[in-house]
This record gives sequence, C-alpha cells and structure tokens, in this order.
Amino acid sequence: MADTPEAKFLFDPYLDWTAREGLPVVADFGVDLNKVETRPWARMDAAGAFVHLKGRGDFVGIFVVDIAPGGKTAPQKHLFEEVVYVIDGHGSTTIETGDGRTHSFEWQRGSVFALPLNARYQHFNGSGKTTARLSATHNLPMVMNLFHNEDFIFNNPFAFPEREGRESYFSGEGEFIPRTPGRHMWETNFIPDLSRFELVKWEKRGAGGSNIMFVLADGTMHAHCSEMPVGTYKKAHRHGADFHVSCINGTGYSLLWYEEDDDFVRVDWDHGVVFAPPDGMYHQHFNTGADPARYLAIALGGLRYPMTAEKRAVFMGMDVNVRDGGAQIEYEDQNPRIHGLYLEALARSGVPSGMGGFIDETDYAQGAGRS
Repeated sequence: MADTPEAKFLFDPYLDWTAREGLPVVADFGVDLNKVETRPWARMDAAGAFVHLKGRGDFVGIFVVDIAPGGKTAPQKHLFEEVVYVIDGHGSTTIETGDGRTHSFEWQRGSVFALPLNARYQHFNGSGKTTARLSATHNLPMVMNLFHNEDFIFNNPFAFPEREGRESYFSGEGEFIPRTPGRHMWETNFIPDLSRFELVKWEKRGAGGSNIMFVLADGTMHAHCSEMPVGTYKKAHRHGADFHVSCINGTGYSLLWYEEDDDFVRVDWDHGVVFAPPDGMYHQHFNTGADPARYLAIALGGLRYPMTAEKRAVFMGMDVNVRDGGAQIEYEDQNPRIHGLYLEALARSGVPSGMGGFIDETDYAQGAGRS
C-alpha cells in the first residue's frame, strides 16, 4: 500500500510561514524591542525578527526590522496592513500608489506611519553610521490564516486607491475628526513625531489624562496615543486580546490581573517596551517618572472599522463603569493595594503624587493599603 500524506489537521499557516522565514521568534508577556536580536531576512534584504506577545490574540503580530547604516530594504508589496513605529534612527520611506505616483517622507525616532494596503514601498536608512530599527505591528496572522496562500498575499496586483488618502497625508498633515472625549480622531498616513503630537483631554479615563484616536491609511488597524501627567495613573479596564501597547516617552509600569486573581502581573516600561494584555485581563498604567508618560496602542479594528462586535463594544464602553455594563473600574472601586503600591513606587522615584484630587490619600500616608 502506497504511503499517503498526513491529513491536514489544526494547521496555523502564519506560524508555519514564520518558521520558513528563518528569523528569531521572541515570545513573552512583554518585550523590550530595543534588545531583540535580529538576523538577515532575505525577503526584506535587511535584518529582522518576529515578536509574539502572550496577549496578541489571533489577528496581530510584530516585525522588528533593522536597516544597516546607509542601507535600504528590498521593495515590498502585500495584502496585509502595517502600522510602523520608529524605535531608533532616522531615514525615509517611498510609497508608490496605484496611479504610478511616488510619495516620500522622512522619519525619525518616534515617528508612526501606515502603509496603504497593497501599495509598493521601500524603507531607507538616512544614517551612514547607525542602524535604524523599525517595529511594524501588522495583521498578517489574520490574513495568512484566512487565505493561506503566499502568492495571493505578496504578489496580488489589485489596487486600493481609496486607502491612499490625500497627498498631504504623506507629509504629516491630517484631518481632525471631532467626536466626544476619547473618540476624537486624527486621519492621516504619517505622524512625524508622536512624542510631540497634541492630544485631547479625556477626564473619564482618569487623573487629567489625554488621548487621540488615529485613522491611518483608511485601514482596519487601530492606533491610539494616550498620556498620563506626572504623578498620576489611569483607571483600570479590560478588553479582548491584541492591543499592543508601546511606551513612547517616560517611565512607569502596568499591572495586569484577572478578576479572580489574588496578585498582579507587573510590566515595567520605558521607550521601546511593548506588551499586550490577554483577553479579559484587567490592566492599569502608572507613570512613575518626572515627565509625562505617553504610550501607543495598536490593534485590529478601530473606531471607523471595528471589525468585530467585541471591538465595537470595547470602543463604546472603554470609559464606562463595569457597574453600568462597561469595562472600566473607577478609582473608588479599585483594590486599595493598587494605590499603596503606586505611592511606594513614587517614593522610590522621588516623584510626588498627583492623585490627591482623585483619591483620599490620608490613610495611605499612615501606611494603610500597602499590605
């Protein structure tokens, strides 16, 4: 009897693809992208690595790409979306749209940009001395597992002119789309310096914080930026997997826990650290530094195109109390240990608390709430 091929069973085409690409794979709860080891990546003609966070879910992953001094990547074109954050270095990207025109922009550490779907592009390192490192958060896991055909994804001629946006979107300009606090949007393709981008106050998320939601290249990849003033922290909330949270400026930590947990998972962060809260895991972000702390969150499905009923519910209830059917824990309802731990962290940093207007700290000054 002739040998028969093994039946296909429980395949993961995306993980199979990453194995064939031959790059390092870093899998962890949180990862410092500054320290990820890369190796030559034939597809990009650069060095690369894959980062698989524990809370990435089924739709999203990260590429880390190193461009050598004076180097460039091979031209790319693909049927999945990317939101690129510049971890280090400076350079430029050239995008060729479906009408044959080219659009170029210069980026630096802290820049964010999206690549219009299936448009041809190429990255260039602007320094002859230092390596440029990019982090690309993408939805290839969803696309590869849906179509499981590399040629369809990487060699598809179909053009999406509606995804290209205005000419000015490639130069860092954009359009402010007013909604309500926490839902205001900025539509563009390129943010030259996220650390300086003007945010809008969002008091319901806690302690004088601010935020903006992005619509990038009319894509289904969501991005938003939030900032916490010195000596403050945000209210806890939870949602489904796949929100990849990256520190832009400042220092601090995040606590994560499930409702039934007795203790917290802690992730300390500064620039370049990324983590993803797993599905349904409460999480809360704390600024312990002497400067405002700012972060970028990237996921699949946003305010314009939520993609799933779950993601639609997230954006409707992200600043609504859990008692009212939302996803947020108010300061008065949080575990008292949380504030005690924060005051201890501030004491170690030599930073005064800015939370007195939001939480009665009298008992904490006497040592309560720290056990």
